[in-house]
Amino acid sequence: MNLPWLYNRLTAMSPAEVAWRVLEQGKRRYARYRLQGAARFQDVSGVAPCLPGLAQAFEADVTPQDREAIREAAADVLAGRFSALGVVWPKRDENDLYPPSIWSTDPVTGQHWPEQDYCFSIPYRHRPEIGDVKYVWEFGRLQFLQVLSAEYRLSGDKRALAAIEEAIESWCEANPPFQGIHYAEILNVAMRAISLLVAASLCGEALSFRTVSALRSALCAHAAWLALFPSRFSSANNHLVAELAAEYLIAVAMGGREFAHQREHAWAGLVREIELQILPDGVNAEQSPAYGAFTAEFALLACLVARGEGRIIPDEVIKRLKLYAQQIFLLADGHGRVANLCDNDEGRVLTLCQHEPVYSFSVASAICGFFGVPAQTAMQAPPTLRMIAFGRPFHAEAPGNGLHTFHDGGISVARGQVGSSRYLLTFDHAPLGYLSIAAHGHADALSFTLTVDDKPVLVDPGTYLYHSGGAWRDWFRSTPAHNTLNIERRDQSTMSGAFNWSSKAIARLEEVATGPHWRIAASHDGYVQPFDMRHRREIASYEEGIEVVDWLEGSGPRLAEIAFQVDPALSAEIHDSCIQLCRDGAPVAELSFGVSGEISIASGGARGEGGGWVSDKFGSKVPAPRICWRGTVPPDGIRTRIALCRDMAPSLLHSTQEGFSA
Repeated sequence: MNLPWLYNRLTAMSPAEVAWRVLEQGKRRYARYRLQGAARFQDVSGVAPCLPGLAQAFEADVTPQDREAIREAAADVLAGRFSALGVVWPKRDENDLYPPSIWSTDPVTGQHWPEQDYCFSIPYRHRPEIGDVKYVWEFGRLQFLQVLSAEYRLSGDKRALAAIEEAIESWCEANPPFQGIHYAEILNVAMRAISLLVAASLCGEALSFRTVSALRSALCAHAAWLALFPSRFSSANNHLVAELAAEYLIAVAMGGREFAHQREHAWAGLVREIELQILPDGVNAEQSPAYGAFTAEFALLACLVARGEGRIIPDEVIKRLKLYAQQIFLLADGHGRVANLCDNDEGRVLTLCQHEPVYSFSVASAICGFFGVPAQTAMQAPPTLRMIAFGRPFHAEAPGNGLHTFHDGGISVARGQVGSSRYLLTFDHAPLGYLSIAAHGHADALSFTLTVDDKPVLVDPGTYLYHSGGAWRDWFRSTPAHNTLNIERRDQSTMSGAFNWSSKAIARLEEVATGPHWRIAASHDGYVQPFDMRHRREIASYEEGIEVVDWLEGSGPRLAEIAFQVDPALSAEIHDSCIQLCRDGAPVAELSFGVSGEISIASGGARGEGGGWVSDKFGSKVPAPRICWRGTVPPDGIRTRIALCRDMAPSLLHSTQEGFSA
């Protein structure tokens, strides 16, 4: 057991949570000796479980583009190819796609996670010699079954059906309840259950009696595990939404009196969590647009099934999902990309097992399609299973220029135009994260991102890795890695584990002025305790672009650093007193600091030594220019100007509006 990790985790718990964790440990011991083994969960009814409404969607709204995307994805699966989280798995024999060893093999190291051990006795957080457990978990979610079952549903491909049966029977035989790594995290139990349900719903009676029996037995075990070990207290984030959604879906699909209580309990819990985790202005409580999409997609799938069984969806759930979608359309650029704020591990609910750079946008579009409301965008979401399942929206006018502030979620979005250049800016004045450990938060208070002409310029660094990230995990969520001010390279909030914070900066929105010349100001207290200083930042439009002013309010001068992480596709060079940012040799923007100081530009290098890194998807990091100003902040602050395309006429369009509704 890792004692420092345990200590830090315990200090984040309330007495009630400590009591719950003690009870949970007791249940784990009970389950080890009384619930393990397949015999307890055998189900030989032979009736394939079905999610009402899902199969019908594949008969009503499938375009040629959908069919081609599914066909290509299925061809990869049938050829033994799989990639996720920035890693390509070793190619498997097409005639032996799912040997027993595949479920425990790390694709990077080739090492195997224990197969015979009780799941909760495997110290997966502390086994770096085997690899990052997320990789084996990702394959064990069985989401490739969704691809194969969609292909079989649309084309009747017998190879796809045979691969589905082989995969289900192989997984069930290699992973009896509750043995091995795949039962160790309850989120993955929920994800796998949904994949099994999708396969059963789309393939139905075509599955053999043996496969259906194995599948139903696995679902019985999954339902029991979900009910026994719910995420509670500091863990009750997107994991709890996934667990409740899976419990509800299993109960509906399996039917029978034995699942009636679990169905109603899970539905009530899911409704409650949607109202907690999607804030009244639509922002995700975890502060991550990607995890917000993950949460919303679970809810949307449950709503599809609820509608299919004739259940009334509460008005507040519909309202929160719509607000989430509208918020995403405001955050998205013209290609549907949303700034990579806080953590993003690329979790998906309905998927073609491919990287989705516009996942949040896709879920927002699906929400609009399902509820029949216009999507505030001119862009069509790319083909995915979710667009088939939930429907495509009709489109309304995209958001206009102006400033919009999400007061509950703590993020502001500004759109404008300078000459012929359009910009999109997001400003973070949000809480660190959700619940006591803020598991997926980053120390990025008062950071901002900037897109010009739908191409990123100043970016969030991203996530990179979780369990195996080590010091890199800390860097990508640190204050110096983000576009904000830090004092003596210290973080605003204090990390105490890969998913834990022992102290949290509190941000405060101080001023909002809309109109053609918008302005917004906020501050945070993350440096009050160590330095007796409060960081205050104001961002405003001016005739040539964006102006940022930083103050340190407190006792005495302090050596500070203001960082700007540049997109990897851009170059950054110092010209006279300005820093010019260019894409393919063409100038995009110029940065100038109003106070003299040490200015540096560096890419890559060792962690935390000044060079920039950007992770545009999980498991990948690339060097990128990081601009850094270092010096003493004067009483009247540091004024940084970001001029856009200065070779063009610097004028704001008169069509700038005073904001727009969300």
